Amino acid sequence: MSIRDKVVAGFVTRYGQPPDVVVRAPGRVNLLGGHTDYNEGYVLPAAIDRAAWVAAAVRTDRQSRVLALDREEEAVFDLDAIAPRQGNWSDYPRGVAWALSERGLALPAIDASLASDVPVGAGLSSSAAVEVAFAWAWRTLAGFDLDRISLALACQQAENDYVGVRCGVMDQVASACGRAGHALLLDCRTLQVDPVLLPETAAIVVADSRVRRSLAASEYNRRRQECEEVVRQLQRELPHVRSLRDVSPETLAQWAHRLPVELYRRARHVVTGNARVLTAAAALRCGDLAALGEAMRRCHESLRDDYQVSSPELDLLAETAWSVGGCYGARLTGAGFGGCVVAVVDSGAAGNLVECLKRAFRDHFGQLPAAYTCHSADGVTAQAALTG
Repeated sequence: MSIRDKVVAGFVTRYGQPPDVVVRAPGRVNLLGGHTDYNEGYVLPAAIDRAAWVAAAVRTDRQSRVLALDREEEAVFDLDAIAPRQGNWSDYPRGVAWALSERGLALPAIDASLASDVPVGAGLSSSAAVEVAFAWAWRTLAGFDLDRISLALACQQAENDYVGVRCGVMDQVASACGRAGHALLLDCRTLQVDPVLLPETAAIVVADSRVRRSLAASEYNRRRQECEEVVRQLQRELPHVRSLRDVSPETLAQWAHRLPVELYRRARHVVTGNARVLTAAAALRCGDLAALGEAMRRCHESLRDDYQVSSPELDLLAETAWSVGGCYGARLTGAGFGGCVVAVVDSGAAGNLVECLKRAFRDHFGQLPAAYTCHSADGVTAQAALTG
């Protein structure tokens, strides 16, 4: 049974009627630009063909009911008095309802069922997929006019201010705006999105270390605080610096002596990361996968050494991928501290890469990672048909 069929069947079984709408919102991989998004920098994500699915129908009262099929749990909340954060999965639909209401949008109460094949805690933006799916469901059912970028910003606000994770907007934009066959060059300051064609000869392989981490954990928010502290210190001499986006590698090197070593290394990752994204996107437009792959390798090394968000499991997966013929490049994706490595590989070599990753990981850690080939996908969509 497909995820779509599962979410529809679950809705019908629980609520005794067919849904009014079925929404699919994809997860994402980030090919380049780790931790540059919340520094108003550049990123190169791609929506993937793993997604959160929501089936929903309008209710006549103000009590929304959401059934998480994968957990067999139901959350009930009053749209007129949304309770504070609960610390569980229901915070995502609650937070989206709160953020949309904060924008003055009139939301109907809904019955909804939720299912997803985006691995939780793997760095593939399972939370953003859920947020965007619910936001699009409410958009469709209420009929309000909210463009994809504005919807992504509402979902980011839900995660920042309700859930309590200070993420950037990349994940939500990728889920909302993805385009099949493309990566997205996203300027996280202006929110300009430029699709970049991925050569048909390339495949995306994701290897999940199965090491789980919470994005709300202190280390993620601490990295953001460290970047903000660098900006505060640089502003004493460089008042035009609003974020690390405004700092070139040359300027950072010039002022390195004014920064603690650890803060300098954090900033160096971000400012060199922005340069890597722009250079690699230009190369990718010329079909130069080798340049993209080299940038991915250097990005992983920087995340490992300067930003210090890698792990032994992620390092092994990335380093193994670098040694496999036909693999252009690989790096950890997501926030780090566990989760996944993403690799760009020649399509004909994808199967061999998956086997090499599994074998090396089993030999070192005694267990198998989840490894699979992904394809870039379109962003969030709604289907009005009840069952077709």
